[in-house]
Amino acid sequence: MSLWYYVDARGQQNGPLDGGELASAFQLRQLLADTLVWRDGMAEWLPLQQCLHELDLSSPPSAQAIASAEVASEPGSPYAPPLSSAVSQPLVISGDVVMAGFWRRFAAASIDGLLMSALMLAVVLVALLVIGGSAALRPQALESMRAGMLGVFLLTFYVLPIILQFAYFSWMQAGPRQATLGKMAVGIKVCRSDGQAMTLGRSIGRWSAYFFLNLASCGITSLVSAFSAGLSTRKQGVHDMIVDTLVVDKWAFSPHPERQQRSLDKVTIAMIALCVLMALGYIGLIIAAATLSSFR
Repeated sequence: MSLWYYVDARGQQNGPLDGGELASAFQLRQLLADTLVWRDGMAEWLPLQQCLHELDLSSPPSAQAIASAEVASEPGSPYAPPLSSAVSQPLVISGDVVMAGFWRRFAAASIDGLLMSALMLAVVLVALLVIGGSAALRPQALESMRAGMLGVFLLTFYVLPIILQFAYFSWMQAGPRQATLGKMAVGIKVCRSDGQAMTLGRSIGRWSAYFFLNLASCGITSLVSAFSAGLSTRKQGVHDMIVDTLVVDKWAFSPHPERQQRSLDKVTIAMIALCVLMALGYIGLIIAAATLSSFR
């Protein structure tokens, strides 16, 4: 059975509904003949009147202002239009969705990783300056500070990174842009499978699924997710499958789906090149170190 989605008078996407529920809403005059609808397999959103035969429906309701009247009837509704104004048209959201594959997600993750590393380096430097300053002012207390320094080390290198990543990924991906800074840079976002933005709770669940699965599998889940994001139809990682989310182009589920980018963007290409150069440099350092040690 096909699942349907529709756009209401506020321009918000709703669903999924089965065919019977959509037909009942139409017969109860909750949906209009020009309401935009979409189901899996349709190339674009169409007015409901063009799908009546598929839903075994015939004559459309004659009241074309029902949807706007419902909005205007809400007390204090900010969406209620002035009586003299025409009803605004809903957003046109295409059913064509470009999924973000492995390379765009890899580039976004690399950028986020560099940002997190820079932030952690700044925190470590501050911690070292504080400890060094305290030791310089109170040399006699250096011995007693060693236990505290161990605690600061564990907090800085183990606990704090987890807290920062949790806050960063959960908050940013539940925000208006639905993306971290890395995802913004490559032009992708995270959403629910129906195109709606994630709530903060779902965003926390997505990060938690990623973190704890990798912790339990010693990183194997990341490798599985990389293959899945590159090869599966919906480009989902394991954590995406668990919380029912998608990583898509930033223009997906928007009024301008034609702006979606199917090829790799310039930022992604630059990050791939940078990572390749870094890998080659690392291999070169290993070879150079091995060569030098052989001469000793």
